[in-house]
Amino acid sequence: MEPKPIFVVSDSTGETAERVVRAALLQFPDHRVRVRLFTRVRDEAGILEVMDRAADQAAMVVFTLVRPELRDFMFEAGRERRVETVDVIGSLIHKVGNFLEAQPLNIPTAQMSLSEEYFRRVEAIEFAVKSDDGKEPRNLRKADLVLTGVSRTSKTPLSTYLAGRGLKVANVPLVLGVEPPQELHEVPEHKVVALTIDLDLLLEIRKQRLTQLGMPGDANYGLRDHVKAELEFAHAIFKKHPSWIIVNVSNRAIEETATIILESYKEREENRSWLPPRVL
Repeated sequence: MEPKPIFVVSDSTGETAERVVRAALLQFPDHRVRVRLFTRVRDEAGILEVMDRAADQAAMVVFTLVRPELRDFMFEAGRERRVETVDVIGSLIHKVGNFLEAQPLNIPTAQMSLSEEYFRRVEAIEFAVKSDDGKEPRNLRKADLVLTGVSRTSKTPLSTYLAGRGLKVANVPLVLGVEPPQELHEVPEHKVVALTIDLDLLLEIRKQRLTQLGMPGDANYGLRDHVKAELEFAHAIFKKHPSWIIVNVSNRAIEETATIILESYKEREENRSWLPPRVL
């Protein structure tokens, strides 16, 4: 069966709409869909070209256009061609404007000047790369968040994702029998996130990793007793720091884990009241 097409149309990079579409598609794992991106569509001619293709291919169109007249034109073109058309951001802009009692700029993001927020995110990503996997322990005191845990608890992808949200994130691996750097113990406890994972799931992930690397399956890295000892070693360190927040990453997507971390981080930053840790 041929995959059904969804066109993502944007007057900017299309990143927002594409993420929304792919998040929605996670709810339909048994269906094949081909997502095609059309970026920097900023006039009626561009809209007509996309909508004609959508009609020919029986595609659904999801769009983010900030100019009201282009949104209206998109809907009209969709009605004429009987193309299912979904506006991701228009109604939200309208409602936010009403709430703030203000008029939106209606300028595509890509045309807006580079902001302080943009440079902050770039700096955060550079920081995460330099501070990955325990490199540069002296950077820990400069971090907004420090992630720690045994190998394969998603420290690096989480660091990168959170850096994309503008946070300076470092991560420190915990290795059986090796004391973590002293700098980790000196980080304010509300800034440390301890990552854990279920033993059986970690074993499965480790064995898959060994296979990918062409290494024997009986290496300590994938042996149950050794992996269990690693987790126990990590949890012994966690117990020494009662205000670290502990997050179980088992069967959680990076985005879901990151959301949990961000919510806890914001709560603690706003309240400045560091509660005893809970496993999330």
